[in-house]
Amino acid sequence: MGQGILLSGGADIDFMIHGIFSYQLFGQTVWITTTHVCVLIVMLVIIGFCFAANRAVKHASEVPGTFQNIAEMVVEMLDNMIGGVMGKFSPQFRNYIGTIFIFILLSNISGLFGLRPPTADYGVTLPLGIMTFTLIHFNKFRYQKVKGVIAGLCDPWPIWAPINVIGDVAVPISLSLRLFANVLSGTVMMALIYGLLSKIAIIWPAALHVYFDLFSGAIQTYVFCMLTMTYITDACTTSED
Repeated sequence: MGQGILLSGGADIDFMIHGIFSYQLFGQTVWITTTHVCVLIVMLVIIGFCFAANRAVKHASEVPGTFQNIAEMVVEMLDNMIGGVMGKFSPQFRNYIGTIFIFILLSNISGLFGLRPPTADYGVTLPLGIMTFTLIHFNKFRYQKVKGVIAGLCDPWPIWAPINVIGDVAVPISLSLRLFANVLSGTVMMALIYGLLSKIAIIWPAALHVYFDLFSGAIQTYVFCMLTMTYITDACTTSED
């Protein structure tokens, strides 16, 4: 009976993963999916906001308008958050941290507007983790030099080096999987609710959207950026600091 219920309701469940069109690339069929479209929409929103904010600042009046106040509040909030964690290293990384914070946050809450959150696709979160991983190790070699990196791998004893290497390699995987799994779980649960309870899924799912898309999305954004800042600050810190 349980299988029958699941099978009968499965056809009505839509996880919003669809191929829109395909093209041939080097003999392989490549699909443009809903994830690509949602990423494009989020990027266009961010770019549009940046252009509007730039224009508002250039033509700022003595009494700032509503949009200018919002733009300044966003920048001040991000500067305070980044400066509080990264200290003297914050000026170098606030553009990167601010960009990924806004991108991840808008991606996570895009479900409120009928989109499938791009961060519910591992093909989006993994590159974010790899970018952070690259930045971590670039700055580790930049500040700690090769001698410091080797000493860190052999801490507390040289026999621990393989374990420390595994721990470093696990950073992008843990960052990307944490974000991906939390956003995907909310997307799947909302799809199940609308698919299996469609007749009574009226008004009350809005409360779940607030939790999964807004509250949980904001928390996961903060966690990803906080861990990124912590890892990078640790990589930039030497024994002399």
